[in-house]
Amino acid sequence: MLEHGGNLRDAALRFGRDDWLDLSTGINPRWYPAPPLPDNAWHRLPEADPELARAAQAYYNAPLMLPVAGTQAAIQALPRLRKPSRVAVTAPSYAEHAHHWSDHGHTLTQTPYAELDAAVAANDVVVIVNPNNPTGATVPAALLLEWADKLAARGGWLVVDEAFGDTSQDNSVAAHSDRPGLIVLRSVGKFFGLAGIRLGFVAAHADLLRGLADLLGPWTISGPAQHIASAALRDQQWQAATREQLDASGERLRKLLAAHGIASNGTPLFQWWSEARPEAFWQHMAERGIWVRLFKQAARGIRLGLPPDEAGWQRLQTALNEWTNQ
Repeated sequence: MLEHGGNLRDAALRFGRDDWLDLSTGINPRWYPAPPLPDNAWHRLPEADPELARAAQAYYNAPLMLPVAGTQAAIQALPRLRKPSRVAVTAPSYAEHAHHWSDHGHTLTQTPYAELDAAVAANDVVVIVNPNNPTGATVPAALLLEWADKLAARGGWLVVDEAFGDTSQDNSVAAHSDRPGLIVLRSVGKFFGLAGIRLGFVAAHADLLRGLADLLGPWTISGPAQHIASAALRDQQWQAATREQLDASGERLRKLLAAHGIASNGTPLFQWWSEARPEAFWQHMAERGIWVRLFKQAARGIRLGLPPDEAGWQRLQTALNEWTNQ
């Protein structure tokens, strides 16, 4: 399996400590407070709840949505719904896309964001992470819709992974996902901080959603996950307060890094920068119990998420001071 953030067991085994400040994931450290569960939540088979789909459609402003066991489930399944195709996946970006589109007979090209326009003309499927993970790069919604129309005209797909899109809903293309060939992935794990319930959504044309649902099979979302997510998606007061808090925290992180000579980009949930010595920075932080995401292949750099509290902010600042002064 590919390496991902949040692997604190690996951190503990390697560095031998249990007081980790985990900044490796980009997940909101102040998660949605789960409501009490119904008495039978663990007893009943988790048949699909139409209220969950309706709550998601209202929150994401999408005509139709299919709940899935995290967007990872859709990422693994979508390549199986097409005959062998020419596929371009943005690079660098979330590595699971390229990993799975490289199977099932597809011909994969990993494409820098600057070359996407040409990739649309040369491929059957184009996969774009927007905003990008890990760099925070974005493509305007109007341009995405233009590309989607070009691909759909010859039976192609534009897959847009908006897992980090909750803090920039105005750039989402989910509202247009009823048109053939446009597929949008959304996650409750990042903004709501609920990665552990393994729930995401796919917005697409009804025919594609039926095929995806048949492939994934029954009972894909647990009853407790459905109950918690329905509450989170409807809680507009929590959502508004959280966007305001994340905007402020994201700007605080950007300014903190800038004060130490680090010019970063990102979203309110994380910052990214190309680091000249990424392994050394990662090692420095790990030795102080701060777990950051190291990228050492095509994109050599560091991704840093938000501390959960003031003690975490102070701990990060102290580690950055020591890095700068060494």
